[in-house]
Amino acid sequence: MAGAIRVRHRTYNRAVAVNQPSTDRPRVPALSFFFPAHNEAENIEAFVAEALEVLPRLADKFEIIAVDDGSKDATPRLADELAAKHPQVRAVHHEVNRGYGGALRSGFRAARYDLVCFTDGDRQFHIEDLGRLLERQAGTDHPDVVVGYRIKRADPFVRLAYARSYRLALRTFFGLKVRDPDCACKLFRRSALEGIRVESEGGFLSGELLVKLLQRGRTIAEVGVPHYPRIAGRQTGANPKVVLRAVRDFWRLRLQLWFRRSEALDRGEPLLGA
Repeated sequence: MAGAIRVRHRTYNRAVAVNQPSTDRPRVPALSFFFPAHNEAENIEAFVAEALEVLPRLADKFEIIAVDDGSKDATPRLADELAAKHPQVRAVHHEVNRGYGGALRSGFRAARYDLVCFTDGDRQFHIEDLGRLLERQAGTDHPDVVVGYRIKRADPFVRLAYARSYRLALRTFFGLKVRDPDCACKLFRRSALEGIRVESEGGFLSGELLVKLLQRGRTIAEVGVPHYPRIAGRQTGANPKVVLRAVRDFWRLRLQLWFRRSEALDRGEPLLGA
């Protein structure tokens, strides 16, 4: 496979990582934070309130982008109300559900600042833990991307089993040695995303993005983050249709890279907006 694979790991003591986060991290100048939300009416208000409380401690200026992915509950209305009430909040709406990857793509496209991060809107990650990613990104090696890995994943067995198989497949067929590629806690330098194009609108978006970043020579670092049980709403990631769509996108990219690598890297839409 062409292109050097550069993934940097940092190991954290679990007790320190979970119970003793740093309190003296310098704030970054600007941060774009977005989250996908599909039928998250039970979570979105508390989640945005948490972001509004925490992000001023992490960034001098920031934006919060709620990506409503064709929700059928009160999520669209609540997102608009939050945007009207708080100048730092914006809402992006999909008229129909476009899938997890489609929601991430809209979030990246809407982001405006030089550092871009996201988590899911189901509150299984705490906004405070984005500070761990920012601290790692400020390290002496200045990685282009910082990927969280769930220290102790709070998910049902079926999702854990799927994740193990998926991680092994990415390592075997793409050489992607990231321990938790689908962890929904990631931080990117905007400059690293320039020129990156993606096709997937489903569950393979994170995998496709990391593979293409590595193929383009970007550097990736990892840091452990806590993961919490979902307390409201319903998970959809283990839906058989979602899994089959991800499998299809996985093999499409693998075949393209084998036979027409340069064309494969140029396929899809630009990840960033103008």
